[in-house]
Amino acid sequence: MGDIPAIDPTKAPAWDTLDQLAEEFDPDLRKFFADDPGRAERFTLEAGDLHVDLSKNLVCPTLVGHLLALAEQTGVADLRDRMFAGEHINVTEDRAVLHTALRRPASDSLVVDGQDVVADVSAELAKIYSFANRVRSGQWVGVTGKPVRTVVNVGIGGSDLGPVMAYEALKPYVQEGLECRFISNIDPTDAGETTKDLDPETTLVIVASKTFTTLETITNAKVVRAWLLGALRSRGIVTDAASEAAAIAKHFVAVSTALDKVAAFGIDPANAFGFWNWVGGRYSVDSAVGTSLAIAIGPEGFADFLDGFHKMDRHFVEAPPERNVPLLMGMLNIWYSNFLGADTHAVLPYSQYLHRFPAYLQQLTMESNGKSVRRDGAPVTYETGEVFWGEPGTNGQHAFYQLIHQGTRMVPADFIAFANPTWALGDGDADMHELFLSNFFAQTKALAFGKTSEEVRAEGTPEAIVPARVFTGNRPTTSIMAPALTPSVLGQLIALYEHITFVEGAVWGIDSFDQWGVELGKVLAKQILPAIEGDAGALDAQDPSTRALIEYYRSKRTR
Repeated sequence: MGDIPAIDPTKAPAWDTLDQLAEEFDPDLRKFFADDPGRAERFTLEAGDLHVDLSKNLVCPTLVGHLLALAEQTGVADLRDRMFAGEHINVTEDRAVLHTALRRPASDSLVVDGQDVVADVSAELAKIYSFANRVRSGQWVGVTGKPVRTVVNVGIGGSDLGPVMAYEALKPYVQEGLECRFISNIDPTDAGETTKDLDPETTLVIVASKTFTTLETITNAKVVRAWLLGALRSRGIVTDAASEAAAIAKHFVAVSTALDKVAAFGIDPANAFGFWNWVGGRYSVDSAVGTSLAIAIGPEGFADFLDGFHKMDRHFVEAPPERNVPLLMGMLNIWYSNFLGADTHAVLPYSQYLHRFPAYLQQLTMESNGKSVRRDGAPVTYETGEVFWGEPGTNGQHAFYQLIHQGTRMVPADFIAFANPTWALGDGDADMHELFLSNFFAQTKALAFGKTSEEVRAEGTPEAIVPARVFTGNRPTTSIMAPALTPSVLGQLIALYEHITFVEGAVWGIDSFDQWGVELGKVLAKQILPAIEGDAGALDAQDPSTRALIEYYRSKRTR
C-alpha cells in the first residue's frame, strides 16, 4: 500500500491528553464568554468569502491547541501536501486524489504519472464550455430544429447529488428559458415523473457514468431513450433506424470515458465529456459531471464556481493551523465524535436554495469516512465517521430542533446563512429576510446559552412546569456566513466540507477516497434478479429471509 503511513491516532500523545480532558470536561459557554470578552473575535475566522464563527463550540484556546497537536502528530499536513502533489494517497485503489486539480488555474502545471493533469482539465473544460454555449445560444438543436429547453441529467451518487444540489442552489443564475431535471433512482417512477410533461423535441439528455456500466444510470438512460424515441415515433418524426440514430445523436450526450460503450448506446463519442480515475464520484461536481450546471449557469458562472473551490483550496494549504478553517472544523468534529460521544452532525442552511446541501454532504462525508480499517488494513479501535443530516431553517425549527435543544443527545450543528438574498427583493421582502435571519441568530444563541430555571421562574412560569421549560445550553454550533450565495461562494462551501472530511480521515488513518462498502449490495442485486424473475434455482440459493420476501413479492405483484 505504498509509503503512505497509517498512524493509529490513539498512540499519539495528544490523544491521551484529550481523553483526560474530556473525562473532566464541564463546558459552560456562559462562563467562557464572561471570562473572555474577546472570545467571539478570537474564534471568528475568514476563509475566502466565508465568515466563520467557532466561538459557540465547546472548546477553549488550550483545548484547541491540543487538537492541533493531534493533527500534527497524525500527519494531517503531510497527507494534505501529498494529496495536492498527486501522490497515490488512495492506497486501496493505488490512485492519486486530485479533485483539487479540477479547479486549478489553466496557467498552472501539475505532472502526475507523466501527465500534466491541469492541461488535461483545461482542455476538457474548453470542450464543455463550447458545448454549453452552443446549447445556451440555440445553436445546438434537436432533431426537428428546435432549441433545447430542458436538460435531463441521468446519473446516480456523485453524478446526481452534486449537479442537482448545485443547480438548486444557483437557480437565480440559470439562463431564462432553460431548465434542468435529474433522474437517479432506479424506481421507474423517477424517470416517469421527470419526463411525463416534457417535450422530447426540446429535451437534451446527459447520461453521466464514468464507465457507462453503472446499473441504475444505464437502466434509466434506456428508459429515457425509449420514452424519447416513442414520443418522436408517435409524431412521425422517427420512422426508421436512420431517423432513430439521428434523434439519439441530437438528444443524448454523455459524461464518460468509455467511448466504445457510449457509441454502442447511440451517442456520438464526439459528444462525450470525460474525467479521470483520480476524481472520485462524490468529488466530481466540478468536473464534466457538472456539464448540466455549466449549461444552466453558463461557462462564466461555472468558472466562478471553480474559482470558489480554488480559493478554499489555497486557504487550506496556506493558512496557519490556528487560522485554518477546514483544519479547525475537522478537528472540532474529532473532538465531538471521539471524545464527547457525538454520533451525528447537523448542517442547517438558512437558505431554501441549499435544501439539497445536507443530502450532498451525506455522501461526501459518510461514503468517505464510513470505514472500519486503517490504510494499512488494520482494524480501527475508535469511532470513525459521523452521521450527517439536516434541513433548511426555518422548517427544521418546527421539526427536529426540539431534540437538539432539549434532547439527551449532543448534536453539533453548522448554521449557514447569507447577508443578501439572491432573489430580487419585492415590497416587504427585505423585512422578511431580516425576520428569517433573526431566527438564524436566535437559534445559535439559544443553543449556546439556554435558559436557566431561575430565568424561567422569573417569567412567572408555574413551578410544576419549570423543568420542562429549562434549556441547558452548551449545545455546540458553528455559524458560517457569506455576503450572498453566488457560484463562487457555493464552490467555497463545498470545498470547505471536502477538506473537513479529509482532515477527519487523515486523523483516523483511513482511506477516505475508496468506497468498497457500496459494492456488495450491487453484486448481490445482480445475483438475486434471476430469482425475482422466476428462476427456481436462483430462488432456492437465497437465505430463508430473502427467499420468503421474494416469494411474497411474486405472490402480490399484479402486473
